Amino acid sequence: MTSFSELGAPPGFLQSSAWRAALALAVVFVMLAVTGWTGIRGTKGDTNPLASSRAAWAGGTFHGHRLPDPAAGPHRIAKFFAKLRKADRLRLADRYPLAVGNMAGAPATLRYQANRKAMDQARDVAARRSHDARLTPEGRQEAGRLMHRLDSMMRPGRQILSFDPAAGGRAAEVFGDLTHARRVSVVVPGVDTNLVNFERTKQAVRAPVGMASSLYDAERAVRPDARTAVIAWADYTAPAGVGVDAAAGQMAQAGAQRLESMIGALPTSADVSLFCHSYGSVVCGVAARELPSRVGDIVVAGSPGMRAQNAAALHTTARVWAMRDSGDWIQDIPNLEFGGLGHGADPVDPAFGSRVLSAAGADGHAGYFARGTQSLTNFALVGVGAVAGVSCATDDGDCAADLA
Repeated sequence: MTSFSELGAPPGFLQSSAWRAALALAVVFVMLAVTGWTGIRGTKGDTNPLASSRAAWAGGTFHGHRLPDPAAGPHRIAKFFAKLRKADRLRLADRYPLAVGNMAGAPATLRYQANRKAMDQARDVAARRSHDARLTPEGRQEAGRLMHRLDSMMRPGRQILSFDPAAGGRAAEVFGDLTHARRVSVVVPGVDTNLVNFERTKQAVRAPVGMASSLYDAERAVRPDARTAVIAWADYTAPAGVGVDAAAGQMAQAGAQRLESMIGALPTSADVSLFCHSYGSVVCGVAARELPSRVGDIVVAGSPGMRAQNAAALHTTARVWAMRDSGDWIQDIPNLEFGGLGHGADPVDPAFGSRVLSAAGADGHAGYFARGTQSLTNFALVGVGAVAGVSCATDDGDCAADLA
């Protein structure tokens, strides 16, 4: 077997922190590869339909008046739509579906309707591409998968809060009545999140839609009278498979800014809780210091780190909770940060300072939202504000003692 010295490492380098960090990161990539954390990047289109729709809105007029800047801010946009008749709001949604469907401040129900039309248009494009001989067989197959995913997302009763078909695609879906909710839970997923993987038929709780649906049902079960809503928030560009993107923080930084904007534009004054899985916990960690005070709880599960050395370094007023199943392979990832790679300290380490919850029944990295698990019940109790009833990990038996 080849030794490390035979690879050209200088004398003493094996003992250096730089070499140990490099070895640790190499272990990360090998370990992730053999455990199946891989994916295929979606075919990137040549256009940005959302940007085009926003540009058309910005240059448009309605009843002889210029339309407001789509980036004017949620309060100004909300005031604009509040002055319109219902028929006029629907006309704008029909004329600029992607712009309205992603417009912070527009009524949630109007965004659902606008995104339904935008998805219908995207579905037609995907259908044509699925038979386009100029594409590779893999490209046509991917277009067909997207077409079927959009068919599912357009089913009656679904509430798509945001939708962007560009590249791999982004989306967010609401469960419950977002406009009148008193508590809102936001599920932030991890790697390989795109439109095709937004939901799954089998093992549904491994995808954002299944996670959020399971959490919504659990919240209603633990507190039937609670006015809650849950958002499956896959509205950021997540890393695709193994690579530097998954070990770095650039995508988390961009995702954090989008998360902050979404929370700031929620059409309700409800309290907010974040449930952040895997790389999603990196996004939540980066966003933490900029989140409004209405975010009362941040829960991370199967986290590789939050790009902070401890909970205090997150600079948030929210309570920070963490959990990890004993069979979750993420525990074998070295918790370090070196040269911009790695995500820092382990949130379930007592030294981190988070409140450690029981993940009993979760069964590995993708099982935290499975029905009947203690992990899901704990999520639900936090989501409805019944935090005194959570079950703590065995080594943190007083995680909620001061909240009783």
